[in-house]
Order: sequence, then structure tokens, then C-alpha cells
Amino acid sequence: MKPVEFSQFFRLLNAVKEGQAEKRGEFESLLNSYEKSEGSENHLEQLGQMFLFIGITELYKYSGTDSLEEIGRIDKDGWEDIKEKSRAELPPHLANKMIIFAKEEGLSKELSKKWGVAKREVERNVMGMARYVTEGIIDAID
Repeated sequence: MKPVEFSQFFRLLNAVKEGQAEKRGEFESLLNSYEKSEGSENHLEQLGQMFLFIGITELYKYSGTDSLEEIGRIDKDGWEDIKEKSRAELPPHLANKMIIFAKEEGLSKELSKKWGVAKREVERNVMGMARYVTEGIIDAID
């Protein structure tokens, strides 16, 4: 199985955050395809795609805006204020939302059945994928 990576997604995320408005449509299209996990080649890629969709959706909710440019302009004090209001730091908040989604939606069972892998194999990768996706999102918006 080839390694799972989402560099195209993170490059688009960063480009939109940096004000490249022409990339917004491409980013939204990719994000929407990730919600449905269209085009995933294995259980890890599908899990990562779903987690990217959840992570960005939660980033919008957490920050109070769906403008990546605005999110990119939030300074350290602004993030501190948001953290105080939310009573949670962004990285654990995003990762926890992904993990909770996986449990509530029964993703281990669903992906196991779809891809013909053991349920525990999927479960073993949930936390690591949540961390990987969260780190990528945080790096892209910093």
C-alpha cells in the first residue's frame, strides 16, 4: 500500500489562506469530495479524507469564520481569546472531534467492510490519522 499523504490539500489550504482567491473553488471542490471520500484508494486514505473534512469544518466553527484568509490573520492574542471562549486548544479540539466522529459513525466497521481489512487495523490508525491531519491543518494556517 502506498503511503497516504495530503500535500495537495495542504498546499491549497495554505494558498487560500494566503489570499489566492482563484484557488478557493479548487479547495472547496476537493474538500467536498473528501466529505464523500470520493476517489480514495484504501481505508487509510478514506479515513484521512473524512478527517480533513471534519477538521476544516471544526476549524470554521472554532474560529467563528469560514474565511481561511480571516483565520490566517488571527494573531496569537486572538487565538488565546478563542481558546478561552472555547475552553479548548485548537489541536486537541480538532483531533478529538475526528476521533469522536469515527466512533459515533462506526467508521472502523464501515471501512473494514468496504476495504476488506480487519476492524482493529482501522481502529489502530484512527488516533494517528487524527494527529497527522490536525498537524497538517495547524501548519497550513500558521
